[in-house]
Amino acid sequence: RIQVIENEKWEKKAQRQHEWVIKIPFKRGSFYANASLRSHHPDKAKALVVDVPKYHLYCDPMMIPLEEKQDIAENLWGILHLPESSKEEFFRQFRFKSRSRRLAMWLEKEEQQAIQAWWKKAARKKKIVKNALYFSKDYQRSYPYKHLLGQVLHTIRDYKDEDTKQGIPTGGLELQFNDVLKGKEGKRWFLRSLRHPLRVGGVIENAEDGANIHLTINHVIQAIAEEELEKGVKRSNSKGGFVIIMDPDSGELLALAQYPFFSPNNYKNYFNNKELVEHTKVKAVMDAYEPGSTIKPIILAVCLMANEELKKRGEAPLFDPDQKLDTSSGVFPGRSKPLKDGRVHKYLNMDLALQKSSNVYLGVLIEKLINRLGEEWLKSALEDNFAFGKETEVQLPLENPGLMPTPGKRYSSGLLEWSRATPYSLVMGHNIQANGVQMLRAFSSLVNGGYLVKPILVKKITREGSSGEEEVIQKVEVERKKVLSEEIVDRVIKSMKYVTKFGGTATRANVRGYTEVGKTGTTYKIVDGRYNQNYYFSSFIGVTPLKGQKIAVLIAIDEPEKKFIPGVGNNHHGGVCAAPIFREIARRSLTYLGIEPDDPYGYPKGDPRRDFAKADWLEEVFELKKVYHVWND
Repeated sequence: RIQVIENEKWEKKAQRQHEWVIKIPFKRGSFYANASLRSHHPDKAKALVVDVPKYHLYCDPMMIPLEEKQDIAENLWGILHLPESSKEEFFRQFRFKSRSRRLAMWLEKEEQQAIQAWWKKAARKKKIVKNALYFSKDYQRSYPYKHLLGQVLHTIRDYKDEDTKQGIPTGGLELQFNDVLKGKEGKRWFLRSLRHPLRVGGVIENAEDGANIHLTINHVIQAIAEEELEKGVKRSNSKGGFVIIMDPDSGELLALAQYPFFSPNNYKNYFNNKELVEHTKVKAVMDAYEPGSTIKPIILAVCLMANEELKKRGEAPLFDPDQKLDTSSGVFPGRSKPLKDGRVHKYLNMDLALQKSSNVYLGVLIEKLINRLGEEWLKSALEDNFAFGKETEVQLPLENPGLMPTPGKRYSSGLLEWSRATPYSLVMGHNIQANGVQMLRAFSSLVNGGYLVKPILVKKITREGSSGEEEVIQKVEVERKKVLSEEIVDRVIKSMKYVTKFGGTATRANVRGYTEVGKTGTTYKIVDGRYNQNYYFSSFIGVTPLKGQKIAVLIAIDEPEKKFIPGVGNNHHGGVCAAPIFREIARRSLTYLGIEPDDPYGYPKGDPRRDFAKADWLEEVFELKKVYHVWND
């Protein structure tokens, strides 16, 4: 008769040798596009990222006899079709004195089944325990639309954190919302045996999937933006570019396109190449640039604000936008060189100044403003009302706040940020930097009734409840701040309408059948601390249509080829390389959204739909042309 001492202790030890607790994988939260923009369309979320079940293959080298290792490794190598460069490392795994070595990652179900079928026969024939080869299930990020919204979404690395099994983000929204995208592993116990398959036991703890992110981005409009941007960049032989499309009334971002593209499925190719890693950035948010002449409508709005301020003080206005100003001289205080326009204009008013993109007219106004209200007032107007120099707080990491120069403040070099000449540089969009989202937000306030909106990229965050229903754990509301009066908005819109019509700098931005406003910008790039006249950053910002549901679009083209195109103009100017991209994106997007034309008679000569008397702004354009000739001939 045998008596067991410390029976409970040895019973638990024996149990631990046969019972095995394994982790149940979870799904990381996904990203969904906004499919509800189009009228009468169902609000059915469209997944931009999905977690696909895959398998990792492991071996237990201690359970495989030494004389069988080479043969097993060769058979597996033939089934797996791994890169030839990894062959030596693959075979080396079998030589470790270890109970677990990973042989292959992210195998498809078909590959797993093929290995299992082969191993079942091989293990029986060689009399090796079946558990010497085993699989673990995992979920891999997959992007059904390939590079669509690639820079914004980003991805997670192939190798997850060994301890937590959480994905490691490479950037973008994956990084920004990593905490809510994370899931939680579950636990299940198994009964194991050397000679028999693992027997599944009960679930100790259920796995919890991560929360889902619902974006304001519409997948169709995003695709349109990417397609037209790629065409435009190639047409102008540019280095690259980006497009932002926003609802100017709500601040919801409908598209954030960038070319060259970034494909999250092939992220390693980008991060392992110094030239390609640049394309992983969201340049519309992370890079700041000098906006050039796209800032001019905003400067004019500031000058109209000055009129309102002076009226409050009981003083005469700064200027009358309908009256002519002398623009024959570009000499201004503090500047070593005079401001110049494309040609000398003797007299211009506000409408003509914006149509011709006059630097001198804006310089005349700013000199008056500085003399009457001071530099601090100008700086505050741009900073407080249009938020230049401040982050938009768009839901992406590493936003560049840009630069709004401050009177009296110095750069690290010791030079003053704001000199006597600075106001005259600001009117041309120089000596100030903004990211693309900042510029589009500021511009949108000119067409949405005078509101500065907070850009929104994420609409809501949801999680699947215990019974399968969707639980909203966070919802983002529209935020708007009144910064301009209706009178200022109406007056600036009137002037901007001349820009895309005959005589303006952006006739190629004219969206046939719709009303639109916009402004071009062309700036020299700074190379080695100096403006380089061979490298340009060109842009166009436009809004269409002007009533009802509308879209605001920013097109930015980096380093378009400097050349003259006969019958067209300078390829590197915003009106040539950027404006046509706006036109095509707007045309296709408005058609998709089902927005009816609001200018059904505004077509070019020869088109049977054209009606000069009924078309929007054609008569006004010809009247303005007469005024120009009276003042300047």
